[in-house]
Amino acid sequence: METLTNLESFVRSAEMGSFSAAARRLALTPAAVSRNVALLERNLGVRLFQRSTRKLTLTEAGERFLMEIGANLDALQAAIASVSTDRSEPAGVLKVSLAPTFGIAYVMPLLPAFRARYPMIRLDWQFENRPVDLIAEGFDAALGGGFELAPGVVSRTLAPVHLVAVASPAYMSGRVPPVDPGGLAPLDGIVMRSGHTGRVRQRTMRDRAGSEQPAQLRETIVFNDPAAMREAAIQGLGVALLSVSDVLASIERGELIRLLPHWYADAGSISIYYATRALMPAKTRVFVDFVVEAFERDRLAERLAGSIE
Repeated sequence: METLTNLESFVRSAEMGSFSAAARRLALTPAAVSRNVALLERNLGVRLFQRSTRKLTLTEAGERFLMEIGANLDALQAAIASVSTDRSEPAGVLKVSLAPTFGIAYVMPLLPAFRARYPMIRLDWQFENRPVDLIAEGFDAALGGGFELAPGVVSRTLAPVHLVAVASPAYMSGRVPPVDPGGLAPLDGIVMRSGHTGRVRQRTMRDRAGSEQPAQLRETIVFNDPAAMREAAIQGLGVALLSVSDVLASIERGELIRLLPHWYADAGSISIYYATRALMPAKTRVFVDFVVEAFERDRLAERLAGSIE
């Protein structure tokens, strides 16, 4: 009888079109996936793939075999996961992608309690400012914003991303504070260049009454990282529009002051993303639940809302 590993290596390779992509999904090496498929082919006595240097193509036998076992494999994995969840402690490598500033400030503090509760889970976390492809890159979960919900991926909102205008007390010393977003124009702007488009994005701010005005900051300093923008603002180099999550601690320490306290720009939300399928590993399920519960308990969505003065 074929092992589950061999069958899964075949199915994922067929779905993703390469051993390398399947390996990332399965947390194996490409050589291991190729070896598993070759063993399956030898045991079945048929060739399942036509191999080339560029891609994998299913043979007629491979297409028929995939149709016959694909759904059954998911059902078998779900049954195994259900039994494992009921009878054993969550374990394994938890691969997570996190937005750096947000992850370090708001998720890292949860680690001691999470590790104490689930000591068998090993952490493989990557901090980067980009929306990853959960399934293709083999991540169990991701925290950030701006992700496209690919088929098979769902999200749960953790907190809003509200941008607020901040500057250092030293920079504002002797300057007249602006009374609306139009008043930002004469000030030195520390602005963000999009890594996707290469452009500096213009923002529209709104107040709690629903009025809207464009925030036109001068492009005095241009960065591609919010942490760098925050540090430049702390150094007194100008005004920056940054998310509350990036500047809350600096405001509380008095390093920055919030200009236009009734105005903010809505830039979406910070969410936790994970694959939805019949088989959700226990390690992923408990991590998602732990993070969501912590944000609700600490009322972080309210603390990070720019609509609250």
